[in-house]
Amino acid sequence: MSTDRLAGETPPGQEAAPATAEARTPDDAAAPGGAAAPDSAAGTESAEAPEGAEAPGEGATGREEGAVTAGAEAEAAGAEAGAAASASGAEADAVGSGEETGTPSTGAESATPASGADAANPGAANGSPAPGPETGTPSSGAETAAPASGTAAANPGAAKANPPSGSAKATADALAAAVRAVESGERSAASFFNDAPRPARPAAPAAQPAKGAPQAGPTGPGPEAARQRTVQETGGPARPGGPEGGATGPADAAPASTGPAPAPRPAVRALPGVEGVRQVLAAGGAPETLAEQTAEVLGERAAEALTEDPWLLLGVPGVRPEQADGFARALLGSACGPGDERRAQALVGWLLEQAALAGHSALEAAALRAALAQRSVPAPDDALQAAIADGAVLVFQDAIDEPGGRARPAAGDDEEEQPVRVLLGLDRFAMAEESVADGLARLLNTFEAVAEPAQDTAPAEDGEAEADGLASGETTAGGEAADESTAAGDAQVTDGETPSESPATTAPAADTPTTGIPTDHDTAPHPARPTATAWEAVAAAAPSPSAAELIRAAAHSGLVAHTGAEAARAEPAALIAAARSLGLRAFGATHTENGRRRLAAHLTDSAPGSTATGSPDPATAAVTVSGLLSGREGPGRDADGALALDLLVVLDAPQLDLETAALLVESLTDGTRLVLSGDPGVLWSAGPGRLFADLLAARFCPQVASRTPDFGPIGELVSGIGIGELSQVEAPGKEVVIVPVRDAGEAVHRTVQLVADSVPRAFGVPADHTQVITVGHGGAAGTRALNTALKERLNPGPGRFGGFDPGDRVAYSPAPGRTVPGTVTGADAAGLHLDCDGSALVVPREQVGTGAVRHGWALTAHQAAGTRWPAAVVVLPGDATGGLTRAWVYTAFSRGERHLSVVQGADQALARTVAEVPVKERTTRLRSLLQQSVQSGEEPTAAD
Repeated sequence: MSTDRLAGETPPGQEAAPATAEARTPDDAAAPGGAAAPDSAAGTESAEAPEGAEAPGEGATGREEGAVTAGAEAEAAGAEAGAAASASGAEADAVGSGEETGTPSTGAESATPASGADAANPGAANGSPAPGPETGTPSSGAETAAPASGTAAANPGAAKANPPSGSAKATADALAAAVRAVESGERSAASFFNDAPRPARPAAPAAQPAKGAPQAGPTGPGPEAARQRTVQETGGPARPGGPEGGATGPADAAPASTGPAPAPRPAVRALPGVEGVRQVLAAGGAPETLAEQTAEVLGERAAEALTEDPWLLLGVPGVRPEQADGFARALLGSACGPGDERRAQALVGWLLEQAALAGHSALEAAALRAALAQRSVPAPDDALQAAIADGAVLVFQDAIDEPGGRARPAAGDDEEEQPVRVLLGLDRFAMAEESVADGLARLLNTFEAVAEPAQDTAPAEDGEAEADGLASGETTAGGEAADESTAAGDAQVTDGETPSESPATTAPAADTPTTGIPTDHDTAPHPARPTATAWEAVAAAAPSPSAAELIRAAAHSGLVAHTGAEAARAEPAALIAAARSLGLRAFGATHTENGRRRLAAHLTDSAPGSTATGSPDPATAAVTVSGLLSGREGPGRDADGALALDLLVVLDAPQLDLETAALLVESLTDGTRLVLSGDPGVLWSAGPGRLFADLLAARFCPQVASRTPDFGPIGELVSGIGIGELSQVEAPGKEVVIVPVRDAGEAVHRTVQLVADSVPRAFGVPADHTQVITVGHGGAAGTRALNTALKERLNPGPGRFGGFDPGDRVAYSPAPGRTVPGTVTGADAAGLHLDCDGSALVVPREQVGTGAVRHGWALTAHQAAGTRWPAAVVVLPGDATGGLTRAWVYTAFSRGERHLSVVQGADQALARTVAEVPVKERTTRLRSLLQQSVQSGEEPTAAD
């Protein structure tokens, strides 16, 4: 690995291994005292959809993926770290320290209603908050904070006239006591979750019939079985059909909600619709620009709801607790206090939302209590029990893993009670997680093993061997050991336990003719049911032993996990080509358009003579996940709404978040083959969950581990990082170059020099094909600073189209977790016109103004995941050492195909990060749900 300066750069004083950690980003930092740090760039770049708002740690500055709100969101989440860190390690990240994940967003940014002294001192009772910088956090739909109390808490007289029902109070007390008992060991988990009667759903107070409830965000699709399991298996309370944002807890439980006088109201009665919301916001000192977003989140009665419960404003993306407190003080005056039940309820939901932005699908109860205490809630237990009783959050038990990594089996009557942890989560993430688990189990259990012609099978034993061996992947239908090619050293197959225990019980989807949108290769009538001999024939013709092993595994199981780096992407392509040659409707879906083009190239290589023989173009089998689900790409859907295909290979599987995965799995009909393929070393999804990692850890299905290496100096460097080793590599052609720098200013200067001069001159790669990747958006060497410097050098202009000029490289975030690179071609009344890899795209003006589009010469690693460029320049300034992980380094360094430059200012911190910090853990339930499914499938066998 060369440390020489490219094409005339000053040689470094000494060679250094590429090293860095997370940059402290002043633009996204938490200001002292809790005040939001101002950010002049907030107007355009404060909302970055795929990166999301991670929850930075206490005193920490904004991180790579967390700096979505130009400092506002990072400061808000940062205040949570102290409490969460002291309570529970992983959950401290959720509510305080956060992940390097992206914020699920629609690109919509909102102004925040408080700043300055009010933000720094939420307990101040005088004055109304001055409007803060109009930053915001992109949101994934109409997400809301946890329900808070309404009329009864705001009006003591109303509360007195309508006391809460005795059953509601009893339910809340019992649940809180049970949670504490399980955590302290005073009671067994089984006695609470299995034996105790399920509490009844609390009745709503009669005086609160139709408050303007915020609409819940989109939930992942889930079957009825998943809904039943959420309550029955976890012992959680019966919950309403959806989160009722306006539902209230018991009025008499609010520690400080009864003031000496009724709460002040706006002088003028609120008007209906958005105008009424704007009026209430103005009365509370909040920016009126929040009106449309608030109305979208809280519904048509948003003005009335805000009047009764000002803390509902916390459900608007980008609003921080300090700002909601200031808004409430302006409306309620002395009736407002930190112990107000409505405030506590809103904070519960807000903390769980922040945890989701950091990648967690649930939090431990202890971490949530500690975070509430950090936010000056005087009775965290009361706040949690009220939220549980209202159905705003759900309670789960999660088995604690054994040292070997597998969950302990369920304890019998004479065995020691299994230890569990108590988790709390939001309904939509719980439903998505359970929908994924149920859907994956369904694909395994409804898959029918391929049949061998009668003349090729032994009369007595082969049928039995086929039922057992083929489902598990241990033997092929021809009697060969499935791991023979593994012994050859090219692939490793690990069998999950579920397929071998789950022979097909229903007819496969292929038996039912579909009426989906026909594709160009559907010339033969369906269903096509290749025999085991046919599968073995195409496996024998595969381009590599690893590809052959993947084909065999997919032939005999409805669900397969495939792992491998960039070179291993040829193996799923070989599987798709083989399946299509057998008459199956097979498609491959990728995370990005760039990944789709790379898959299409592999498919073309797998069938080089297809166009000459008149066969359909194999590249048409490559689609994106978003295009497949929307119907823009792929085979379309059948009459039942399921995707009209027989085999689906999802590449970039680590990038699947829970809600997208739930929608995808629910779109597959019974008997469809699903192969999840990806590189386990890259960063996890921008949204909550870690689907691919949980699937691998649960050993739920057959796994094929490719041993096809990535060649060249970059491949050698990245492969070493994947196992925790950062070593120097030989790079005779300067494929890898280290550029040491002393500070962030020099890092920016060297980066511009590399992109504009050195890389084009040395490698012939133009500047628009070189991608800069850095740790965060803020800071002296973040994406904002780098993009400003690169625009000045490469495409100077006044930014007359919302800060953009024709020729600017941009990154457009059309949906949570997705980044589409493009180039500005112009603008008109319709919006900003982009050229995205040859496709014309128009971004509406309102999205441009809210930050869905930002300059794209420099990206973060999460934005870059799923895409590769001819050359990559990774910027690691010295102040970036606080939050990097091995996964971040692996992802960033593997983005360059021909050349990698590392602007290195962190000395040996990078080597320590690679060796000692593999990932930032996330709290999820999917692994436990999958393991429970495996154990439940084993029970009948054990009984026999």
